[in-house]
Amino acid sequence: MRSRSSADRLEALSLEIECKLQKALSSNSQRPQILQQLFADRIEGGRSRSSALSAIQCTKNAILSENDDGVAPVDDREDGWLCFYEILANHFVRVPESGRRILELIVQLWSQSFAANIFALLLHKWLFEALFDGKEISLRYSSALVQGATNVFWIDIQTNTRHFRSLYRYLLEDVALVPDQLSKISSQFLSLFI
Repeated sequence: MRSRSSADRLEALSLEIECKLQKALSSNSQRPQILQQLFADRIEGGRSRSSALSAIQCTKNAILSENDDGVAPVDDREDGWLCFYEILANHFVRVPESGRRILELIVQLWSQSFAANIFALLLHKWLFEALFDGKEISLRYSSALVQGATNVFWIDIQTNTRHFRSLYRYLLEDVALVPDQLSKISSQFLSLFI
């Protein structure tokens, strides 16, 4: 069970992401840079690589030390990277309302570079594990998930890295190989590939 302080820190990090997305919405001139910074933020070797997520600076060590999501610590990883999405993707399943707030902002930014990438990284588990009151995932969400996952896949290929490996593993093992999960993706979208 996650401690209250860890949940509070994760919610603070979620709110920081919301603030960044709101700032991107309100600033036409800085929108691409803000989204690129948000996408690029990660924890590497215990250090934040950029300043776009100031909440990481204040809370990363506490979040990582209390992490009980099965995410390997930075020191145990072959590449020394831990992306913030690995922890937040699980948080959004436990606190679906945080995921909905992020989704509402990303939907307004669909046409922007990096929006689909951020969507796929942050909300891939939320789409399959949060309760939707019986509604199936729309074609829009399915398409954005595949587009974002494809984009980050090619980033890893081009850079010869595996920074987004946990996303691929989840989509393969917990979605593609589980018929009930796969059926949640819009049938219209799946018909494009058949």
